[in-house]
Amino acid sequence: MSTPTTSLDKGDRNDKGRAREEAAALLADMPLTHGSLPRRAAPLTLLAFVLAGIAAWQTGLLGAAFAGILTAVGYTAVIYLWARRVEGPRGAFDRLVTAVVSSAFALALLPLISVITTVVSNGAARFDADFFNNSMLGVVDEGGGAHHALMGTLIITGIAALMSVPVGLMTAIYLIEYGRGRLARWITFFVDVMTGIPSIVAGLFVYALFELFYGPGIRMGFMGSVALSVLMIPVVIRSAEEMLKLVPNELREASYALAVPKWRTILKVVLPTALAGIATGVTLAIARVIGETAPLLITVGITRGDNFDPFNERMATLSVFSYNQYAYAPGHARDLFYERAWSAALTLILIVMTLNLLARLIAKLFAPKTRA
Repeated sequence: MSTPTTSLDKGDRNDKGRAREEAAALLADMPLTHGSLPRRAAPLTLLAFVLAGIAAWQTGLLGAAFAGILTAVGYTAVIYLWARRVEGPRGAFDRLVTAVVSSAFALALLPLISVITTVVSNGAARFDADFFNNSMLGVVDEGGGAHHALMGTLIITGIAALMSVPVGLMTAIYLIEYGRGRLARWITFFVDVMTGIPSIVAGLFVYALFELFYGPGIRMGFMGSVALSVLMIPVVIRSAEEMLKLVPNELREASYALAVPKWRTILKVVLPTALAGIATGVTLAIARVIGETAPLLITVGITRGDNFDPFNERMATLSVFSYNQYAYAPGHARDLFYERAWSAALTLILIVMTLNLLARLIAKLFAPKTRA
């Protein structure tokens, strides 16, 4: 038996039919797909604006910073408007976000490129064999080198690493494997505080400490090593702590299930697994302190000749040598002193770069092997 259709049902059907017709009419006038910019449109547009910015900077129309900002803003605006016309609002917004990220990356690189270019161009003049084989002993104006400063930097930083790495590594092991309760929380708090202290505070602290035993005016290389250790230890602790956290607990539990003591589990299972990350963190910590100037200026001072005994008198370091050559250059030989200062700065940059490359190599060589 069929149910009679009411007038209300017919009205609903008519409304739905009119709605479908209106939607179909709107869709007929609106394209369902949009065009697309050429594949190389964005990189070529960026390249054009970069070349225009470099030209404006080299001709003196704009400063380097202003030219970089206008390049980023102009590229972002042009690529957005172009994409909005061709690809529609959604495609244009995607292009806008990509352009903003790319421009921010390029602007962040500008200071780095500027520093590297300036140091290399000014330091290449004295970057020769004489600079690395001679000291400043007996040199008045021309000649001389930074052999004593280079060796002093390696000695002081090496001693600081020998003191910092065992202390930092054992502290990280305690915090991750044993630390529970108030003592662990206090250690974590003080490590956080030490991570943010200014480097000159570490130098003043070490000088005040050694002055109690040796009297005022004391300067020696070992004091610089202690000051650098104060700066290195929290970095080593933090990096080692994070690497130890990444070791899966299943490895520890498997070792405990075989009745292996906890200390042996840490020594034979946990540390080898985290070795790559720990070694990388230690290398980066050394790179972070090797260029410090303020604490070494207070604790080590400067000398013109070779002194490789860290427990006797002053020593020279590359950072203090560069500062001293730049700050106390006489007027009649200022360029000669500036060349030595820039060459010392270039040497420091190359050492830090080498340490960073070494950290990557260590991480690759000692990384846990996984099956493909």
